[in-house]
Amino acid sequence: MRILFAFLIAFPVSGAIGMPAWAADDQPAQPTAPEAPAPPMTKQARLDKLFTDLKRERNEKAAERIAGNIWSEWFQSGSASIDLMMLWSQKAMDNQKFDVALDFLDQVVTLQPSYAEGWNRRATAHFMMKNYGKSMSDIDRTLQLEPRHFGALSGLAQIMALTGHKQSALEAWQKVLAIYPMMRSAQDQVATLSEELAGEGI
Repeated sequence: MRILFAFLIAFPVSGAIGMPAWAADDQPAQPTAPEAPAPPMTKQARLDKLFTDLKRERNEKAAERIAGNIWSEWFQSGSASIDLMMLWSQKAMDNQKFDVALDFLDQVVTLQPSYAEGWNRRATAHFMMKNYGKSMSDIDRTLQLEPRHFGALSGLAQIMALTGHKQSALEAWQKVLAIYPMMRSAQDQVATLSEELAGEGI
């Protein structure tokens, strides 16, 4: 009886319900279901990761590559017709035909008002035409849609500097560096404006 009792209490210890421990090893392995592939990242998730990497990167060239990937994400409108108009607008701007570019960009922001890069591109066209008020309005809309848009913030900083608002320009460049610490032009502008403002304060 003592032997039978010892045999029975061994079952739960084996971890194999209904069979002794020595029998569990002889059972065929149960097939495991293949792991489901991870769902593709959304555009927002890709951007979030890129911005995290951009903020941490301390190698200038590597940071430039990350920034380039961010621009690639920004350019993707999700609409073939919008992408085409953006391409035409860029060609027009390259040829200094800013009025033509604006015609395309007006259509872009009308058809897809949630597309931040459309507003940023139109802000750039206005900037090139020295329509600083209109450019700032489009920059504001860009930043409402994408607060981390270092391109739009750079444009704002340039307008502030050109219109004599050095302190505001400095603050805009500092916001750029908070997002993209290795941007060389922003670093240079912060150093220059800080020095100028310090000299004017003496």
